[in-house]
Amino acid sequence: MDASVETALAAAFPDRSVEELVDVGPSWNGGNETVGVDFTDGGRAYLKVALDGDGSRIARERAVLEYVSTRRPIPVPAVVAADPNAQVPYLATAPAPGRDLHEVLEEADDDRREALSYRVGETLAILHAERFENHGEIRGGGGDAGGSGDPPELDVATASWTDTLLSTIEYTREIGTTDRLARHFDAVIDCVESNRALLDVAPAALLHGDIAPPNAFLAEDDGGAASAAAAAGAAGAAGDPGVGLLDWELAHVGDPARDLVRARDQLCNGFDYEGPERFGEAVYRGYRDRAGDLPEGFTERRPVYRVVRVLGRSGFLDQWVTYLDEPMGDLVERIDAELDARLAAAGE
Repeated sequence: MDASVETALAAAFPDRSVEELVDVGPSWNGGNETVGVDFTDGGRAYLKVALDGDGSRIARERAVLEYVSTRRPIPVPAVVAADPNAQVPYLATAPAPGRDLHEVLEEADDDRREALSYRVGETLAILHAERFENHGEIRGGGGDAGGSGDPPELDVATASWTDTLLSTIEYTREIGTTDRLARHFDAVIDCVESNRALLDVAPAALLHGDIAPPNAFLAEDDGGAASAAAAAGAAGAAGDPGVGLLDWELAHVGDPARDLVRARDQLCNGFDYEGPERFGEAVYRGYRDRAGDLPEGFTERRPVYRVVRVLGRSGFLDQWVTYLDEPMGDLVERIDAELDARLAAAGE
C-alpha cells in the first residue's frame, strides 16, 4: 500500500477494519490516486487521495457533491468522509448507486447506445439549470452546510469566463503527461484570448467539467419519473433509469456550451475523428428536450471549445499511444492537422 493512501485510509476510517484495496483503473491525473476499499464488515467505499498534497480539488469535489445532492435531481455518490486540510488530503464516498456507464456502453447495441447518449444530454441539461451571477473557480463550500438545515452553498472565486477557461487550460497543461506538443497550448490560449468578447457574454452555469463514460453511471432508480427520452421516442429509452455523475474535481462555473461540447467529444469521438452522428446528436437531443434548447450562444462558441478539446490529446499523447498502438510520430502529425483544422473553423 502506498504510504499516502495508508495515511489517508487511517484518517478516513479509524474504526473500520480493511480487508483489501481494489484497483479502480488508470487515471490520467498523476496528482490523485483512487482506490476501492473493501471492509471486513462487507462494506465498500472509494477513497481519493491527493498525492501532491493539494487539497483544493478535494475541497471542490466534496462541496459540489453535497451541493448537487441537495439541489439537483442527479444521482451522485454520498460523501462518507473528507478532509482537504489533512496532511494527505482525501475524499471518501459511498459506491455510486448504479452501473459504470463505460461498462454499460461496452455491452450496448446501437439503439441502447443512442438512448444512453440521450440520457447524458438530459443529465447535463438538469445540471446546467443551476445558474449563477458570475463565472469562476469553485473553492469549496460556503457557510455551514450541516447545522442550519439550509442547503449548502458554493464558494466561487468569481472571474470572467475567459479567465476561468484559461485557468482550466493551464491545469490541463499542469497534469499533462507529455510536453511534446507544448506549442498546442500556446495556440489554444491565443485562440481563447482572441475570442474574449464572444466568451465573456456566455451564461454562467454549474459545469461538471469531465463527462467521460468512467465518470458517469446508469442509476439503479430514477425515482419512477417518466423520462423525456421515452416521450421523445428515443430507441430503447423507456426502460433505462437516469444517468448519474461522479468525479467532480474539475467542476466550475462556466458556459454550459463548453460542458456539452466536451461531453459529446468524450462520449462519442476518437483521437482525431468524429464518432457516429447518431450518438452525438442524441446527446444534443436529450439536452434540448429537457432544457427547451441548446445553451444560448452554443453555435457561435462551439468552434472555440472544439479547439480547446484538442488539448485532451496533445497533453496526453503518451497515454493515447498505448490505446491506439500507433507510432508517436503518426499521432503527432494527425493531431497537428486536427488542431489546424479546428483553428481555421474558429476563424484563427
